[in-house]
Amino acid sequence: MRDARESFEKAARLAPGDARPLAGLGQIAGSEGRLVEAETLFQRALNIDPRLPTAWSGLTASRRMTTADSAWFKRAEEIADSGFTPVEEATMRYAIGKYYDDVGDFARAFRSYQRGNELEKKRTQPYDRAERTRFVDDLLTLYTPEVLARAPAGSSDSARPVFVVGMPRSGTSLVEQIIASHPAAHGAGEIAFWNRAVRMHENVLRKGLPDESLCRQLAAEYLRVLAGHSEQALRVVDKAPVNCDYLGLIHYVFPNARLIYMRRDPIDTCLSCYFQQFSAAINFTMDLADLAHYYRVHERLVAHWRSVLPSEVFLDVPYAELVADQESWSRKIVDFIRLPWDARCLEFHKTERTVTTASVWQVRQKIYSSSVGRWRNYQKFIGPLLSLSHADS
Repeated sequence: MRDARESFEKAARLAPGDARPLAGLGQIAGSEGRLVEAETLFQRALNIDPRLPTAWSGLTASRRMTTADSAWFKRAEEIADSGFTPVEEATMRYAIGKYYDDVGDFARAFRSYQRGNELEKKRTQPYDRAERTRFVDDLLTLYTPEVLARAPAGSSDSARPVFVVGMPRSGTSLVEQIIASHPAAHGAGEIAFWNRAVRMHENVLRKGLPDESLCRQLAAEYLRVLAGHSEQALRVVDKAPVNCDYLGLIHYVFPNARLIYMRRDPIDTCLSCYFQQFSAAINFTMDLADLAHYYRVHERLVAHWRSVLPSEVFLDVPYAELVADQESWSRKIVDFIRLPWDARCLEFHKTERTVTTASVWQVRQKIYSSSVGRWRNYQKFIGPLLSLSHADS
């Protein structure tokens, strides 16, 4: 992050008429929790280039918009209609959708998000429902209670790793921030290790479990990755949602690691995914029917993990209950990862650390409940999601 900051600062000095370095500095300031500074930098960038989509997007992510911004965002809509590339227009539509959602104009918000998703789908590989179902079926067949009951040769007894998983936008960043506020813990964000490891060793891991040699290799490599994030912390949090696919393998390699699963109302979760401009790899978020399918298959996989993993390593955290009773659930989480209670976990919004996920603004705020039941504002627009249960899954 420091190298990126220095590069943007140098570029801003050498080319003061270029808005892009200012937007880059704004993104860094936002990820580090300096939200007022981030807003100022994005506004400076837009003063130079009102057509810079990343500055519009960064601005809406840095704070909650109000009706005082209405004239400004009317201008954003005019700019979005004036001839962007599809990817640039998509970024603008998500930003405009965020503005309308913040001010309570839900019909316009949904139309903006819908347009953004339609543009994203055109440049993304289609979500393959059949392939996703087959993948989960294979996991259920491979990771049986009998297999996971064995203590594998080569496994690590380390308790450093803590995995916070769930659907994207289910509250994983919030729980990571709570844990990272403990002086003996560190939040490493979304580590891509397990996804890459499975791809690298796909011929072995799609057919069976790792042998002793590969088990030791995976454990050693992952612990080195964690040490690169923090050498001192007793617990290091990996909050990559995709790790939900690999909990059987993770437990096989690290049987003492703690696994925390975030449960949030499925419609709220899926709607929040639809409203977020993710990378092309998360292609199921760009269509409401795809989201509904992915969630149902995801729910089946998580039910399997609950049934086959030891209860002492798996904790369900209901998002709505965490929001309603912050201290009780924060204490449960800290106790679950075997650390002594520290009151700083209740002041998570004050913790200074870099956050690079879509929740960069949310984790800097005191806990709030306005996102619980949010889907009701959009009920008439989200037909494919309404078949999902309204309660925590």
